[in-house]
Amino acid sequence: MALFGKKKYTLVTVKKKDIPAGLWTKCPECSAPTYKKELSNNFYVCPKCRYHFTLTAQQRIDFLIDQGTFQEIDADLISVDPLEFKGPKTYKEKLESDRQATGLKDAVITGYGKLQGKKIAIAVTDSRFIMGSMGSVVGERITRVVELATEKKWPVLIVSGSGGGARMYEGVFSLMQMAKTCAALARHHKAGFLHISLLTNPTMAGIMASFAGIGDIIMAEPKALIGFTGPRVIEQTIRQKLPEGFQKSEFLLAHGLLDMIVDRKDLPHVLAQIIDYSQNGNKNE
Repeated sequence: MALFGKKKYTLVTVKKKDIPAGLWTKCPECSAPTYKKELSNNFYVCPKCRYHFTLTAQQRIDFLIDQGTFQEIDADLISVDPLEFKGPKTYKEKLESDRQATGLKDAVITGYGKLQGKKIAIAVTDSRFIMGSMGSVVGERITRVVELATEKKWPVLIVSGSGGGARMYEGVFSLMQMAKTCAALARHHKAGFLHISLLTNPTMAGIMASFAGIGDIIMAEPKALIGFTGPRVIEQTIRQKLPEGFQKSEFLLAHGLLDMIVDRKDLPHVLAQIIDYSQNGNKNE
């Protein structure tokens, strides 16, 4: 009774310790939260469902190429606006916006370095820059790095991650890059050198219909979306329900489009093995 009879009493509040924002990342596939440092240590692969998060071009190069060996080429090539394209944003405005946001001058980084001690040429597209789409600069950079690989007798690795395909802002100048990159790779193949195509999520449209689809070895990361047109558009066109997992890596491996699916953590070792087999085979011939 004494307690309830008191006219005044004190409320004690405990202040929660502030938790810094941005420490956790939610998986787009399974929605599981993962501590960012743990995600980084796991090569940006969800520890629960094995979803492979999108990486930037520079992150992929840092992961695949031996530290201190990468040399970028043609970094100063920039796109122009041949059609003077206008829309909600002009093409020039779009280019400038993505350059500011990504620190890139266009949607691909090309160069050469060593992968577990083996000299290779490499091109990596970056989906943050106009969805990794291929304009004249992307096509020119890839063509030049392939021609360098042919001259130096190196294998070439092209890592594709484009949801944009050929870049509509440049019209036919973009479309012709499909043929140009394939011609360079055909000369590389005729000279007897290896082209490995690594498909990541997503690899679509004109990218898939050109250099990404013609590797001597075509591999993909797990659960990557790969195709020409997206499944939603296909369903609307044919008015049929597509099979479960349609256009995902696992479906395409089962139907013969891919040679292998490789978990991200295993990529450097597997790529080095393939290059070894290729080079040893050439020596034995």
